[in-house]
Amino acid sequence: MPKFRVTDIDVHYDVSGSGEPLLMIMGLGASSAAWDPELVEELAKSFSTITFDNRGTGQTDKPDKPYSIEMFADDAAGVLDGLKIPRAHIFGVSMGGMIAQEFALRHPGRTGSLTLGCTTAGGSHSVPPPPESLKVLTAPREGVPPEDIIRRGWPLSLTAEYIRDNRDRLEAKIPRLLKHPTPPFAFQRQLEGTYTLKTWDRLPNIKVPTLVITGAKDVLIPARNSELLAERIPGAKLHLIANAGHGFTTEARDEFLRTFVPFVKSHPLGA
Repeated sequence: MPKFRVTDIDVHYDVSGSGEPLLMIMGLGASSAAWDPELVEELAKSFSTITFDNRGTGQTDKPDKPYSIEMFADDAAGVLDGLKIPRAHIFGVSMGGMIAQEFALRHPGRTGSLTLGCTTAGGSHSVPPPPESLKVLTAPREGVPPEDIIRRGWPLSLTAEYIRDNRDRLEAKIPRLLKHPTPPFAFQRQLEGTYTLKTWDRLPNIKVPTLVITGAKDVLIPARNSELLAERIPGAKLHLIANAGHGFTTEARDEFLRTFVPFVKSHPLGA
């Protein structure tokens, strides 16, 4: 599988489709395998889609040392460097949305448009998850079968209705997700890395076209966080998907695509 050296690690990546480059940044504890293949396939009809494994996940190196949002953002920039892409559309979900914020602030000239999915600016201005969600997120992982970790995470990402109606589909995804599982120590390093997020004071400095999108029923990063981001970033567009949770790209893929693709296309990189 394709890899290249980025700062201190070897990063695994994939590119599909053609068109303007779209860099997709995944969230906490998940590799790029967590992107639904159907989603990537649809996006590849419009863009050159670039997915990669954040440090600590998938086929990318997993150093056992402190991670930070700044480090993740520079890793993402390193992916573009390796592909010799000077500028791209940036789309991140959850922790990936935190990374995308920092990317846009650290590398504004390389950010054509910015899409922040189901994410937060963190700190005292954020709305925390309900205690029961936090309890599941931070529950011990050592000694727990990886497939059970995936199943216990479903209620954090998906509505009860979706899980009920799509359980066979969710079960069928597990082998793909476990082909290169995230070890517990790396998940913990990533989780601790999210605590380094500090973008709130700088969000008004984001000048690129920005879409903030989430599921209105998100129980992991409540939708109010997206509203706050959209209020804070000049000119940002907000879209709440009514009947979806944190995993809105899975639960409401069609609505997401109807919103996201025209937004990005309306801001070509050459403009």
